[in-house]
Amino acid sequence: MNKFFLIALAVFFASCKEQKKEVSVTETAPKQETIEIENTYPENLVKVFNAHGGLNKWKQMRFLEFTMPKPDGDEVTTTNLYTRKSLIKTPNHAIGFDGENVWLQKETNTEFKGYSPKFYYNLMFYFYAMPFVLADDGIVYGEAKPLEFEGKTYPGISVSYNAGVGESPEDEYVLYYNPETYRMEWLGYTVTFFTQEKEQQLHFRRYSEWQNVNGLLLPANSIRYNYENNLPTTIHSENKFVNVKITSEKPADSLFEKPANAEIVTE
Repeated sequence: MNKFFLIALAVFFASCKEQKKEVSVTETAPKQETIEIENTYPENLVKVFNAHGGLNKWKQMRFLEFTMPKPDGDEVTTTNLYTRKSLIKTPNHAIGFDGENVWLQKETNTEFKGYSPKFYYNLMFYFYAMPFVLADDGIVYGEAKPLEFEGKTYPGISVSYNAGVGESPEDEYVLYYNPETYRMEWLGYTVTFFTQEKEQQLHFRRYSEWQNVNGLLLPANSIRYNYENNLPTTIHSENKFVNVKITSEKPADSLFEKPANAEIVTE
């Protein structure tokens, strides 16, 4: 009797073991990472972002490069969109930001002319990456008085910065958009880098042409205007942007490292 019981018990456990072998395990595929955009922006600014391809799309990009044709040769700006490391190359010099220091490299014996490299290294990037750079951290939004120009009204969104944000936290911007298409058309801005004090007078740039690059509507030009009494008056100059590249691939950090023959700029 005991022998029979032991045999039956062995058969029972063997049966259970076989059943366990037949159980299939379904593995859940890892979810693709998505970037959640916290809805902390004014509704009209979100509509502007959407009119230019969407903030979520912009946030996926890591690499931006654009070229500005100039009389003395092309100026090529490359930026890591996450770290904001940058490189500006011209035939005669290069300006870089490695994440800590701004550096200047002279390619020839010609004298460097123009804005201070510490002021200029991200200046045109900031103008070019409109309106998306107005989603950066540390920004305070508000309503601005609409801009009236040549019989048309452009609603405005004011932008200011919390203390300690960027090189010039006293800077202020006003984004003016087309009320029908929500595309950005004007940028009003102050310049405080040199005085570190609030400026009362707005400068102006107009964005009249756009180009679709990798699903984002980015500037094809930026027209600088003369100004008076916080209003644009006549055209001062124009920057054109060509050979634009924007991708989700991270640029190599070595691209922004200071060359041995470059000097660090402190002011």
